[in-house]
Amino acid sequence: MTHRATYFLLAIVSAAAFGGGALFGYRQGQAHLPAVAKPVDKPAAPLDGAMPVRISSQARANLALTAQPIKAVTYWRTIEVPGVVIDRPGVSDRGVIAPVTGVVTKVHSHPGEIVEPNAPLFSLRLTSESLHTSQRELFKAAREIEIARQQRQRIESLAQDGTLAKTRIIEIDNQIQRAEVNLDAYRQDLLARGLTTDQTQSIAKGQFVTEILVSAPNEKASPEPQQEHSSEEAGKAAPAPFKFEFQELEVALGQQAEAGQVLCHLADHRALMIEGRGFKEDMPLIQQAAKDGMAIELELEGPRGSNWPPAPATLRIHHLENSIDTQTRTFGFHLLLENQWQVYKQEGHTGLLWRFRPGDRVRLKVAVEKFEDVFVLPQAGVVREGSEAFVFRQNGDLFDRRPVHVLAEDRTSVVIANDGSLRPGSYIAQNAAASLNRVLKAQLASGQPTNVHVHADGTVHAAH
Repeated sequence: MTHRATYFLLAIVSAAAFGGGALFGYRQGQAHLPAVAKPVDKPAAPLDGAMPVRISSQARANLALTAQPIKAVTYWRTIEVPGVVIDRPGVSDRGVIAPVTGVVTKVHSHPGEIVEPNAPLFSLRLTSESLHTSQRELFKAAREIEIARQQRQRIESLAQDGTLAKTRIIEIDNQIQRAEVNLDAYRQDLLARGLTTDQTQSIAKGQFVTEILVSAPNEKASPEPQQEHSSEEAGKAAPAPFKFEFQELEVALGQQAEAGQVLCHLADHRALMIEGRGFKEDMPLIQQAAKDGMAIELELEGPRGSNWPPAPATLRIHHLENSIDTQTRTFGFHLLLENQWQVYKQEGHTGLLWRFRPGDRVRLKVAVEKFEDVFVLPQAGVVREGSEAFVFRQNGDLFDRRPVHVLAEDRTSVVIANDGSLRPGSYIAQNAAASLNRVLKAQLASGQPTNVHVHADGTVHAAH
């Protein structure tokens, strides 16, 4: 019995030793086998653009993201041409000249001041010998007429008594007619030199003119006022009449001014022009626009605010220059621009504010090609990747990226074909398309589902 128990115990120990050795050998063999990757439950990356973009409300606010419905429209492709506001020749600037030779004894207005039409500008002491001679001859002719008429009256009284022949009366009448012709000639000469009718009548009576006033032009000689607005109430006509602006003084006090010399320049900027400069290759397009009378879009510089009415959005070409600049190889074309102004008063001084002034820069957009039944988006609403162009369509809180066909574009707009990729009425992001595209790439790379918030910086947070 003792031997059997011993044998049985030895058998159990041997079996245990054999099993342990076999398990050790199996583990050693597995350790030398090549490693096999363990499958991971990770969803495959979706196709590009198939996953919509979800961004937080904070991110939308940071991006100032806006979406608006699109509609099919007719669009004109334009070319941009630089322009500048210039004086309208013969209208905008008024040169005031000295009608006669004289010494400037008083300057009534100065640069920067506002001048009423017909207001005095300069006082001139006459130094012209020919003007003094014309006054003397005018007075002499008037006195000869007066003497001849008195003589005729005496002769007529004597002729009634039959003591003098009527032939003498005829001679005196001829003398009076010759004197009247000379009187009219000298009067017209003085009027042409700038003297008034009242002054010529005074000269005929012996009151010679030694000093004259040079006045501003009459308002009737200026173009009809356009777009006058009060600084207090926009859009309502200002009660004050139009006034010139004293722009530049050309003489000094005590200086002798010759007849015809410019004394000052007055500004009348109610009527201006826009000069556009186009290259020679643009000439056929601009000529066609002028021929068809097409409206030219404007982007004008100038003050903006509620106290100014809307600036003109379009104008038509008035005329084209007939020559090309030899240095810049450009040609000019011109558009008429009606200015707007405001009158203000401060400490007894009256000032004039112009909305547009010579030297202001302008962008001119000339229509050259027509596209019908297309969508138009801002440049910031389209993102490009190589030859592909994409927009983002809003779908609730999500934004889907959609490929589009770009027909044309300019500095501000992109023209998209209405080929079925977008439907009219769809809400399309008008800006931040590049930021949305970066968010989409971050979301595709992470493989996160759409029930998460992906911020513009690529960080991902669970949706609530």
